[in-house]
Amino acid sequence: MTAPENFQIFTVKVAPAGLQYDVEGDLTLLEAAELSRIELPSSCRNGTCRTCVCRLVSGEVTYTIEWPGLSAEEKAEGYVLPCVARPTTDVVLEQTQARAT
Repeated sequence: MTAPENFQIFTVKVAPAGLQYDVEGDLTLLEAAELSRIELPSSCRNGTCRTCVCRLVSGEVTYTIEWPGLSAEEKAEGYVLPCVARPTTDVVLEQTQARAT
C-alpha cells in the first residue's frame, strides 16, 4: 500500500536539547513530539494558555485555529504554539524545557 500523494513527513529539530522527530499527516508539532516520546511544555492544547510557546528558528507552520494566543509582534518575532501548529516544511524549534522521555 502506498501513501496518498499529499501525505508528507516533516522533520522537527528541537534546540538546544538536540532532539529530533518527524511529523506525519495532519498532526500538530506537539502531538507528533508526544508520539516520539519528546516532552514539550503544554497544558490547554487549544492555543490559549501559552504554556507551549517556543521560537521557530527556521521553517514554516500553519495553525489549526484562526488566531492562536500570540500577539502580532510575537508572531513576527518567530514565536509559535506547537499545540495548534502544523509544519509545512522541516522546522527547527527553540524550546529550553524540551526533553526526551
